[in-house]
Amino acid sequence: MSQVELITGIDIGSSSTRIAVGEASQDSDRVNIIGFSEGESNGVSKGVIRSIEEVVESVISVKTRAEKMTSMRIDHAIVGISGSHITAQDSKGVIAVARADGEIREDDVDRVLEAAQAVSVPPNYEIIHVLPKTFSIDNQTDIKDPIGMNGVRLEVEAQIIEGQSAHIKNLTKAVSLSGLSIDDLVLSSLASSEAALTERQKDLGVVLINIGAATTSILVFEEGDILLVKVLPIGSAHITNDIAIGLRTNIDIAEKIKIQYGSTLSSIGKGHSSSTGHTPRHMPGGQDEVSLSQIDEQEEGGFSRKYLAEIIEARVEEIFHLVDKELKSVEKSGKLPAGAILTGGGAKLPGVIESAKRVFRLPASIGAPISVDSAIDKLNNPEYTTAVGLVKWGYANQISSQGSFGSIGIRGFKGIHAIGSKFKSVIHFFKS
Repeated sequence: MSQVELITGIDIGSSSTRIAVGEASQDSDRVNIIGFSEGESNGVSKGVIRSIEEVVESVISVKTRAEKMTSMRIDHAIVGISGSHITAQDSKGVIAVARADGEIREDDVDRVLEAAQAVSVPPNYEIIHVLPKTFSIDNQTDIKDPIGMNGVRLEVEAQIIEGQSAHIKNLTKAVSLSGLSIDDLVLSSLASSEAALTERQKDLGVVLINIGAATTSILVFEEGDILLVKVLPIGSAHITNDIAIGLRTNIDIAEKIKIQYGSTLSSIGKGHSSSTGHTPRHMPGGQDEVSLSQIDEQEEGGFSRKYLAEIIEARVEEIFHLVDKELKSVEKSGKLPAGAILTGGGAKLPGVIESAKRVFRLPASIGAPISVDSAIDKLNNPEYTTAVGLVKWGYANQISSQGSFGSIGIRGFKGIHAIGSKFKSVIHFFKS
């Protein structure tokens, strides 16, 4: 196998900015993560950039630490994009096969995908991805890989992922001003699916739920195809806000309480680890009362863990009911055999799996990066699926450019992104 260059993924979230650096493993076709760094994210709210200057500072700070860790200069990256502005719509494209012998080649597939982009895009929106579901050749339907087949008429059913032009340009500008060129813009939840889901899960039917600080992303797969893409403007920061109000304390203290004592009601009173793999931090002797002075010496008063769990459970179940409402819109509520896979920082709350099983009526588990090699132990964390997934996305597309489309599936050929001429001109402007 020929040497594959370093691949960098940048996940700019509402609370944290993370950079993962990977390369091809020497003895396998897996990705080896050789560098990882994270830091506080400033200038981002609900997945949308509010201050370019603060985002640039955050990216440069994290990039510098990643460069020290790898002893290599990082000058290009694949960037994740998210936010409640993300929309999706179905589309169809039809073309006549160009060659006299009727053989379908890669340029025919490119043309039919370009035809599928001829949709009515909302004002001030741009296409980020064109994700083919199935192809049809003449009267033959449900074709996954048409290259090499023969026919006269080629059709594609695709899903178009769109994002707000202003946010795309702001994100592009911030990353470019950080000294990085952009290899690709990838929907963050799509990148997370690369890291956390297996092909079998995608075929059986699965929902990936990424619970971030300010947003919750939903991605539904069935038979390898994407059925639903949605980003909800609610996340784990809302749980922190609820704790601050319910316990009458400030946000910083509420965040510490959530991390140290937070759990849903179903895990209260258990002396063993929850299904998340995290052990609830109970008071000695099973005491239910917690003094605020244990968290901050200047704080007075206290709270019961049962009351804290009720606050958290109410918000977690609200988030899950909103997700289930989206599943009902595609008639998949309670009908996904591979269940629900939870990623993101919000997935680390003890007891969240029990709540997910109860609301979704499906099997549920925590998703962490899989099928990657690394000496970095902390990568086995649901918070890092997006950054690692961006690296895997870049690696898969490198391989697809060297080999056939069929072996790549959603990662390669289906990952073709349609960046408009406006967006390309922005990249070239900031490069110069």
